Parts: sequence; C-alpha cells; structure tokens
Amino acid sequence: MKLTVSFLIMVIFCFPVFSQAGSPYDAELANKLGADDYGMKTYVMAFLLAGDRVREYSQEERLEIQKGHMTNINRLAEMGKLILAGPFSNGGEKRGIFLFDVATKAEAEELTNTDPAVQAGVLKMELVEWYGSAALMMVPEVHEKVQKKAF
Repeated sequence: MKLTVSFLIMVIFCFPVFSQAGSPYDAELANKLGADDYGMKTYVMAFLLAGDRVREYSQEERLEIQKGHMTNINRLAEMGKLILAGPFSNGGEKRGIFLFDVATKAEAEELTNTDPAVQAGVLKMELVEWYGSAALMMVPEVHEKVQKKAF
C-alpha cells in the first residue's frame, strides 16, 4: 500500500514536468509571431461585401477594377499587413475576407480604403476584431511555397 501511495505521489508531482519536457512550445517563434500565452493574437478581419455601385461599370471596367484589387492585395501582403485574403466560393452579397495584422480597426479601415474596388464602390468592407491563432502570421510565407501561379 505504501508503495502504491508513493508511486501515485511521484506520478502526480512528476507528470507536469514530463508533459512540459516534450512540449513543442517555441518561445522564440511565439514572440516573433506576437502570440500571447495561449498562442493567440488579435487581428482585424474585413468582410468584403458587394458594393452599391457594381452595376454602374461595364464588364471591361470591372475587370480593370479587379486587377487593381488584386494588385492592392499583393501590396498589402508585401507590407506584412494582410495575412490572408480570399473570396467566398458562392459569390453573392458576401464576397470574401481580408485578415489584417494591425493594431486598430482604424488602421485596417485606412488600408481597405486604398483598394480600387472599395474606392469604386464595387466592394464595401465590414471590419471586426478577431482573436485567432498567431500561427496564421506564417500563412504568407507558407503560401509562397505552394503557389504555382500568381493572380
């Protein structure tokens, strides 16, 4: 009985040490990505919505606006401000998302206002703060390794 109790005490006190010893936690990476103790951080997410002025433009004009939109996406990504972007598959009123690594919604709004599609009224943005994995900061770097064609 004494042996069983001693074994249980040893397991209870040593388990946290063993569980942390094999932990994949990387403090340097967490710091680089701006992670909190939970491996998370706050971003600003932009929901891209269909704008009110889409019908004012010809197909050719909309294609030029879309080219400018894609150029702007690449510029924001190169600045390190846009972490991920993409359209929703079904189109409709909700067109896509942007995920910004910025300190405030005001900064995200300034960045969205540089988009030619927003300026033309083809898209509008709804901004919300979002708490998600800091590992998302690695998406641009990893995406370059899997992207065969550029937009």
